[in-house]
Amino acid sequence: MDRNHELEATNLDRRLWASAFLNLVVTIIEFTGGLWAGSLALLADSAHNLTDVAALGLAILARRLGRRAPTARHTYGFKRGEVMAALFNAAALIAISSLIAREAVVRLLHPAAVNAPVMLVAAVVALVANLASVFLLRTHSAQDINVRSAFLHLLQDALASLAVVVAALFARTAAGAYVDPAAAILIGVVVLRSTLSIVWESVHTLLEAAPANLNVEELALAVSQRFPEVRLHHIHAWEVGPGQKALTAHMKLGAVSVCDAEIVASEIRGFLREEWDIAHTTLEAEANGCGAEQILGEWK
Repeated sequence: MDRNHELEATNLDRRLWASAFLNLVVTIIEFTGGLWAGSLALLADSAHNLTDVAALGLAILARRLGRRAPTARHTYGFKRGEVMAALFNAAALIAISSLIAREAVVRLLHPAAVNAPVMLVAAVVALVANLASVFLLRTHSAQDINVRSAFLHLLQDALASLAVVVAALFARTAAGAYVDPAAAILIGVVVLRSTLSIVWESVHTLLEAAPANLNVEELALAVSQRFPEVRLHHIHAWEVGPGQKALTAHMKLGAVSVCDAEIVASEIRGFLREEWDIAHTTLEAEANGCGAEQILGEWK
């Protein structure tokens, strides 16, 4: 890791710590306010904020683990830990959202009044703190699924806090007893929608699927157009961790010297790094071929 990347990583870690502290404060305020006001929406938002604290803590831990050097047993390092943290966070959100939704349905069937002033004050404080957390992580890497998962937690909670503010403003109206549980359900739906995409992406990464924006057939065609003498086949592409794309392939060159093969392989690796954002490429040079010309590799 060069100096600039190291400074950027340290700065992001500090922002994650600051966001975790803010969300811990919000959780305490909303939980206390929810019990005092009898507001299910506040309690729902406090639960989501509690998962934010856990999400941010896991994100920090996973990032530190991901920066550890490879070992003889873990030759790729520990970047995959960040994907596992994102999946765990998403699963926790789904579970909590389901419990909140169940309680909200019960509250809709049996409405209960809430303490509007207490609910409004707690919701406004939570909204300000959540917006501050979103601001802290606004420059997160779109390729880092771990940080993006934590960022989505914060963004969703900012929206959830806004929904609670609206529910508090309507709490004293005729529909006030219904607005609170309805806001809780709305929060759960918004959270669930974005969380499922994180689950889907995390599972694909753990299954070593090709990165979402990488089409193996298009890549092979692009290489053959850029290097007419080369044909790639038996290609495997996957993502070790957030933003860490890897690729292996057989490279049919014909009868060339080892030195020439190394030069071509180096040029292809540069091309894939610049045009396809693949940081780690392993190419096996072939003269006569391996007897299999299909683009996708198959296990025997």
